[in-house]
This record gives sequence, C-alpha cells and structure tokens, in this order.
Amino acid sequence: MKAVVITSPGGPDVLQLQQVDDPQIEDDEVLIKVAATAVNRADTNQRQGKYPPPKGASEHLGLECSGTIEAVGSSVSRWKIGDQVCALLSGGGYAEKVAVPAAQVFPIPDGISLTDAAAFPEVACTVWSTILMTSRLSPGESLLVHGGSSGIGTFAIQIAKHLGIRVFITAGSEEKLAACRDLGADVCINYKTEDFVARVKEETDGKGVDVILDCLGASYFQRNLESLNFDGRLFIIGLMGGVKAEMNLPTLFAKRLTVQAAGLRYRTPENKAAIVNEVEKNVWPAIATGKVKPIVSKIFPFSEAAEAHKLIENSQHIGKILLVPS
Repeated sequence: MKAVVITSPGGPDVLQLQQVDDPQIEDDEVLIKVAATAVNRADTNQRQGKYPPPKGASEHLGLECSGTIEAVGSSVSRWKIGDQVCALLSGGGYAEKVAVPAAQVFPIPDGISLTDAAAFPEVACTVWSTILMTSRLSPGESLLVHGGSSGIGTFAIQIAKHLGIRVFITAGSEEKLAACRDLGADVCINYKTEDFVARVKEETDGKGVDVILDCLGASYFQRNLESLNFDGRLFIIGLMGGVKAEMNLPTLFAKRLTVQAAGLRYRTPENKAAIVNEVEKNVWPAIATGKVKPIVSKIFPFSEAAEAHKLIENSQHIGKILLVPS
C-alpha cells in the first residue's frame, strides 16, 4: 500500500508518499481501507520527532480516519466486511489501509459523507473526554475555548451550545471570529487586540467562566486561572505556548480551582473504548440531527501532505484539514 512516510525528523517537506507493507490485524481489530484522514497538530509534532507513537502503534501519521472495512479479526462481532466507518487511531491514518481495535470504530453518522466523517473521531473524543467526562461541564455553565476556529474549537462550540452552555472563544482574526459566531459562540474575543481576561470578567459581571479548554499551556496559564469562576476547571490539552509556567497558588485556594490535563493518544485501549462508547451515545445523535456539523477547511491528496502540514502550522485554516488517498 501507499503511505505518507516521515523520511527524517524535520519540516513539512520530509513527508513523502511511499510504498510500505500492509498492516496486519490482531483478533480484536479491523482493517480499514482509508477514504480520508485528518491533519492534527499532534501530527506536526510527530513529524518533528517530538511525539512518538505508542508502543505497538503504526509509525505512520494519522490519529483518525474514515473508510470501509476490508477484514475483521476473529473476535470481532459488531463489524463486518463492507461496513462504512470512522475510527479513532493511535497512528496510521495517512495510509491506504489501517488496522484499528474494533472498540475504537464508529458507524458513519447519519447524514454525513464518508469523507467528512474523518473530521469527527479525534475532536469528538478529545472534547467529550476532557470538558464533559472529566471537567463535568453542565448545562447553564460557561466555557472558554482558546483557538475557537480550530478543529477542536469548532467542534467544542457546537457541542457545548447543543448542551446549553454559554460559549466564549478566542481567535486571531475577524474572519475566524465571524466563523465562530456563526457556529453559535456567544462571546468572541480577538486575542491580538483584546485582553481576554478583562473581556471575560466584563461579560460575566466579574465572576469568570466555569471551564476553560486550553491548547496554549504556559503562556496562558496564570491568565486562565484569573479568568475562572469559583470552582472553575482549567483543562490543558496542548502546549503551543510553552511548557513551563509559574502560578500564583493563592488563586487556586481563593476560588477552589482545579487544573487538569490529558492527552488521548497514550490512553489504554480500555479507556479509549469507554470514551468512544460515550461519544457514540452522546455526540452521534447531535450530528444526526444537524446540531453538530463537520467544518472542513480544505482537502488535500496524500501526495500533498506537506502542504497540508504547512497550512495547519500557519494557522490560516478554520475547522479541519483532511487528506485523501492520492
């Protein structure tokens, strides 16, 4: 089969489409003929040699995909050859075929194309497992999402609004702010021209928001704490703004704050299966009724994976960037 290969750690141009061996499936896995995969920030980190795949996972990039099942393991009962599905992966999506545990496979959501379905698994599982399953974001509360126009952000806005949450976002251009507003975001803050802490306080009568979903890490850490309400929860899912931060500990005590962090890729298969089950039960009906839609910025062939990586690293996109077999 063909796969996008990292020829050496480095910039986008180290990605090349090459012939590689087909994956072999275990008894609890299925083999998917890939129709589409999505580009995530984690892929760019792996390309640079900073984010190795878990032990036993595919060495190829790609944390989600959609496609058609070509083979099933001997212990798999739910899926059969020919089923159209999408899946949460530990790697391997940038290839014509990928092996994945059957418990990490979803049916294609009603009303969604096979290609667009690749936009959902990683963002849905990330958002649901963090701010919903862990931070217990509840109807009537408020949420601040940094990077509101990203794949994570555009999904988080939609699912939060569906659940009755007041949504605040930050983004860096008027085009991105408008896109987030169109998706239902209530308060849209241009982080380049506004102090998001001041704006959050202004919009909440000085209280702050209940939950923050943050991809920046160190650079926003103290300001995030200042933006939270009593019993607020900060959930960190990325370190784009650095890895080391100082904090004012009394802030935590005074407002009974919780700081949480987690990734998705290194979780156990059992933990991923539990998340996938919760997402299918709670998110897929919202997609089927049109409350949550795929937001796809651009689709590239595998042969142009380098261009796709340049686009995500330049942050000029809104929503997801997809790759399809060349």
